Amino acid sequence: MRLYMMFLAMHLKSRMAYRKSFILYLFGQFFSAFSSFAVLYFLLDRFGEVKGYTLSDCLLCASVMWMAFSLAECFFRGFDRFPGIIRRAEFDRILVRPRGLIFQVLCQEVEFQRLGKLLQAALMLGVGVTLSEVAWTPLRCICVVLMVLGGAAVFSALYLMYAGISFFTLEGLEFMNCFTDGGKEHGSYPLDIYGEGLLKFCTYIIPYALFQYYPLQYLLGRGPEWYALLPLAAPLFFVPGYAVWRLGVRKYKSAGS
Repeated sequence: MRLYMMFLAMHLKSRMAYRKSFILYLFGQFFSAFSSFAVLYFLLDRFGEVKGYTLSDCLLCASVMWMAFSLAECFFRGFDRFPGIIRRAEFDRILVRPRGLIFQVLCQEVEFQRLGKLLQAALMLGVGVTLSEVAWTPLRCICVVLMVLGGAAVFSALYLMYAGISFFTLEGLEFMNCFTDGGKEHGSYPLDIYGEGLLKFCTYIIPYALFQYYPLQYLLGRGPEWYALLPLAAPLFFVPGYAVWRLGVRKYKSAGS
């Protein structure tokens, strides 16, 4: 962790070398997410609710998804850009270093500018909490924190899986954006509005529902208390992600320089 914190400090120092550019980019990320917020607001303002979910319910749901995605995008950005490392044969250099492969790729890229989206999502969460009629208890507050952290783990595992697939394709596969950016957008609403089939997919295949749908049901008083602990199971998605990564590492052949 001490070494990782040193890398974080290095990345932050490099970004702050052009401080005005960094701050403008941060604000750009902050304001760019308002388009999604506007769509959500105008839709619920026009129709009142979506399958029984009000504006405040959807704000809670969307803010959790966007905060989770922003954290993963900020700190796991090295895996999103991993195909370039493969093409440039930079992975050969990573293999001979006396540190873990995942740790080295994790430290390759940290985009602090993405935290602008996190700030915007936190603002949305504050609005959602203010408008909601939820009786906030310590367990419900802890549940929201677990939802964000569990979501960050799922999106990070998807980036790891994406990097593992890149060993075989050498190019980034755009269909993976259906599960990262697409998952964030579809997760702006409770997953049951899309039908039972998608809800099962998001429970047993890619577990968005473990940190989004089921804990939300508990927050809204529609589910049992143990739903609040389901985000703790979300990091188990790292198991298939790591399996794909290890398979790719074993099959790796240098692409040359």
